Amino acid sequence: MRFRIRCVGKAVLVVVAVVVLGWLVMSLWNWVVPALFTGAKTIDFLHALGLLVLSRILFGGFKGHGGWRERRYWRRWEAMTPEEREQFQQAWRERHGWRKEDRS
Repeated sequence: MRFRIRCVGKAVLVVVAVVVLGWLVMSLWNWVVPALFTGAKTIDFLHALGLLVLSRILFGGFKGHGGWRERRYWRRWEAMTPEEREQFQQAWRERHGWRKEDRS
């Protein structure tokens, strides 16, 4: 049940984000572009969404942190021996102040 609620919540969040970003692109375009360029027209919501998708395709935006970099580090982890993994985990815990008593 929690999984379904979480999935529905994420879907609603994505829809709200798309609507807000589309409205933001439309508002900024209609505010800035006609004032800067003579003869430029205002755009509606669907054109703003199209512009948003086009910018995503051209510039590769909307990425979270990580992406391909996380997979690169995962490959490094997979290539480690169990001893190297333990040494890495030990060094990470010491660097970040974790002790075995802290873990529950």
